Amino acid sequence: MPKLKSDIKKDSVFHKREENYKELLKEFTVLRNEIHLGGGKKAIEKLHSKNKLHCRERVDLLIDKDSYFMELGLYTGFGMYKEYGGAPSSGTIFGIGKIHGRNCVIVANDATVKAGAWFPITCKKNLRAQEISIENKLPIIYLVDSAGVFLPMQDEIFPDKEHFGRIFRNNAVMSSMGIPQIAAIMGPCVAGGAYLPIMSDEALIVEGTGSIFLAGSHLVKAAIGEKIDNESLGGATVTTEISGITDEKMADDKECIEKIRELVSKFGDEPKAGFDRTEIKKPNHPEKEIYGVLPEDTSMQYDVYELIGRIIDDGDFDEYKPAYGKTIITGFARIEGWAVGIVANQRNVVKSKSGEMQFGGVIYSDSADKGARFIMNCNQRKIPLLFLQDVTGFMVGSRSEHGGIIKDGAKMVNAVANSTVPKITIITGNSYGAGNYAMCGKAYDPRFIFAYPKAKIAVMGGAQASNVLLDIKIGQLKKEGKELNEDEKKKFLEEIHNRYDEQTNVLYAASRLWVDEIIDPKDTRKIVSYCIELANNNPEIKKFNVGVIQT
Repeated sequence: MPKLKSDIKKDSVFHKREENYKELLKEFTVLRNEIHLGGGKKAIEKLHSKNKLHCRERVDLLIDKDSYFMELGLYTGFGMYKEYGGAPSSGTIFGIGKIHGRNCVIVANDATVKAGAWFPITCKKNLRAQEISIENKLPIIYLVDSAGVFLPMQDEIFPDKEHFGRIFRNNAVMSSMGIPQIAAIMGPCVAGGAYLPIMSDEALIVEGTGSIFLAGSHLVKAAIGEKIDNESLGGATVTTEISGITDEKMADDKECIEKIRELVSKFGDEPKAGFDRTEIKKPNHPEKEIYGVLPEDTSMQYDVYELIGRIIDDGDFDEYKPAYGKTIITGFARIEGWAVGIVANQRNVVKSKSGEMQFGGVIYSDSADKGARFIMNCNQRKIPLLFLQDVTGFMVGSRSEHGGIIKDGAKMVNAVANSTVPKITIITGNSYGAGNYAMCGKAYDPRFIFAYPKAKIAVMGGAQASNVLLDIKIGQLKKEGKELNEDEKKKFLEEIHNRYDEQTNVLYAASRLWVDEIIDPKDTRKIVSYCIELANNNPEIKKFNVGVIQT
């Protein structure tokens, strides 16, 4: 197989890029450590005084010692709900880790954040956890410690299709699919939230701290005048010995977690999808060199082959149509032994088949056609797809429109939408306009979607949006017989540009779960490999059919 060669020089440009990325990663490390504390050190100490562990301590005990926990949605809720004091990580952590060697989705309420109450984004995060469990047929463990719906925002979390009730609907559907669900009631479990553990296959409860009921003692008194304390109403003894709604009571968090591990250890094995894997080989160039490959500014050009060469095994890249549609690179490779089909946006200026120069990061008709055909090949051969997104959109202008760019773009979008092999997307730089769709953005059901720390997601870049909106504004005022002076134009452009800068920031995307996680570029191989391992757990791959495609 042809090997990718690197033309990167370890010069001042490389080292400047490298240092820039390292400094950015330091900022993310500080932020990550802050989010890990949830409601803060004092709130965690308060939990300990009640003989309870923090949710992160619970997860650490649950997974195999020294094993990898792929946390997803860490930045969920970042910058949101400021009027209520914020919601670090949306008051819930979730990810995937091994329990006795078996991959499991783990969801844990953070009781230090508004007593584990559910904000609207918390619901979206929990639904994403269940979606990942369903798509990859992974067992799911719920560590429940929640006060229920955050009442000031109940109208945004209670009644709609993708709201709170969908969680319990999914519990029922997942059970019918044979996906194991175990719930541990390690704190309060109130009202509608009580259904989640009870609709799981097995429900454990911790004595002295766990409780479960549709209405707590205060509401019971208000509703029917009955005076009773929460422990007598729905504590561990009552639920295991009288109502029988939970299966077994545990002395403390540690005993409960050990019981879950014992239960998982006895799960039977499941058939696999059968994705091809061979011996793992290291990349030809160190993964950490990705820092020096990616430019400081996402508008700058760079050679995406240099990025691919630091992700794939041994530099082996069997490129598909290398001389055609050069603004999209397609080819077969291996990542930690797994066979993958790679679709990547080339960010360098390249020559088209007619010898004309084409802009890097832009999808032209020929590259869209190539991308669509390659995606079809991967589906035919049962090869997972990896999309490396750094796209500024489809080519515009009369020449492209007359050449049928919309039709060719639609081919690629159709192929992505109907693809049935697992799709993993990494936004390495820009993700603008319909390019986000063609390169398997969140709306196109990637099994997992990640972003590098400099990623930007928007319908268009800030500079372009500012000028478009300014033109519209000038046109509106002209109809009214008014016009903007130069200072007013400058102020208008700055306001739009600042708003776009905020909204295209990767943290804005991660806080709203447009991406599953922001990742360190040097961890790309490990994360992609693990995602394919997880996807391999679901043997059911539907037949690929693209329907009607215009030619």
